[in-house]
Amino acid sequence: MKITAIETLQWEHLPRIIVVRVHTDAGIIGLGESVDKVHGTKGAIHGTLAPLLLGQDPLDIEGVWRFAMDNIMYHGYAGAETRALSAIEIALWDIMGKFYQAPLYHLLGGKTRDRVPTYNTCIGTPTVPDYLQWQTDAGGLAKSLLSDGIRALKIWPFDKFSESSFGQYISLQSVQEGLRPIQQIREAVGNDVEIGIECHFRWNRASMERIVEALEPYNILFIEDAIAAVHPKEIKALSQKTRIPFVGSELLMTRWQLRDWIQEGVTQIVMTDPVWNGGIAETRKIANLAEAYGIPLVLHNVASPICHAVCMHLGAHIPNLFFAESVRAFYQGYFSEMCGWQPAVNDGNMSIPEGVGLGVELTAHMLSHPKLTRLVSDGEGLAKGRRAMGDHWAVEEIR
Repeated sequence: MKITAIETLQWEHLPRIIVVRVHTDAGIIGLGESVDKVHGTKGAIHGTLAPLLLGQDPLDIEGVWRFAMDNIMYHGYAGAETRALSAIEIALWDIMGKFYQAPLYHLLGGKTRDRVPTYNTCIGTPTVPDYLQWQTDAGGLAKSLLSDGIRALKIWPFDKFSESSFGQYISLQSVQEGLRPIQQIREAVGNDVEIGIECHFRWNRASMERIVEALEPYNILFIEDAIAAVHPKEIKALSQKTRIPFVGSELLMTRWQLRDWIQEGVTQIVMTDPVWNGGIAETRKIANLAEAYGIPLVLHNVASPICHAVCMHLGAHIPNLFFAESVRAFYQGYFSEMCGWQPAVNDGNMSIPEGVGLGVELTAHMLSHPKLTRLVSDGEGLAKGRRAMGDHWAVEEIR
């Protein structure tokens, strides 16, 4: 079996998402995706990776991945190229599942759990206004989440105060204002809902120390990306001054960027995103590395049903899973339009998709959508079978 075409799909009303379809000469099509900064990802898919991967065997996932990484690492890999490789690698696993008629979690070695614990990241849409509600009535939001079976949430109440000082200073008054939704949640539902605090690496350590001290009485589940991941020593020093666990960081791509982070114990919990970090196999390798150090893992998941399905399969398989992120506003919204599937939460857990491969297929509506932009790379490709980079100057003509 060979890869015959690599196709990208983008929809005007879903600008954060790029979906990949990898076609084969056996007629099997695999789905993958990446999210955010999609123009760079699209360029890397068609301009860099497709010429290398066309003609390759899609079942040789490890070999194909290493061949691609060997090429993209040459000029620095941890950006659009790795997001592009992640999307394609996910599609290759989907192809393998369809070829062997097996769900992804079986291909990975089976399940360690039947249900995947999740927290709701409170992004909002017009139909599910979770973002607006946590800023105006967080207690009401907590009750709404509980009624949907969701027992943990994540909000970012301090971010807006970072803008005026570039994250260099936060006043006591701003800290108290940032605490308001947390207080509302505790007053409305007590400790029945876990609270995670996202900081989007907006602050320096001095400011975060003030925030963390104020958060300590509220039984916070975790603090995520308190400081930019380029400052691991500052993050570790901060995390050791509080009983609240720290999470980091989806900004680190591949096992190589996370290796020292895990070994040095920068955070008590590791987070990674399979549509950014290199893909499904890379996520499992990162999880294995973290497990060797006794560190749990969060799966970052703020994309389409393709990424969600990947995280559910990985969450079922990975033994040291802490939580898999999910977004109610997304899965109660456009998920059903994309694939006819709306995941449900029961007692804080999500089920694993049924079916072979990822268990997700795009609807005919999305494949024929009038606002769909489709780009296809096909042909024989430049690489005649997998090979290492070697002496890439040893060609008659440099193009």
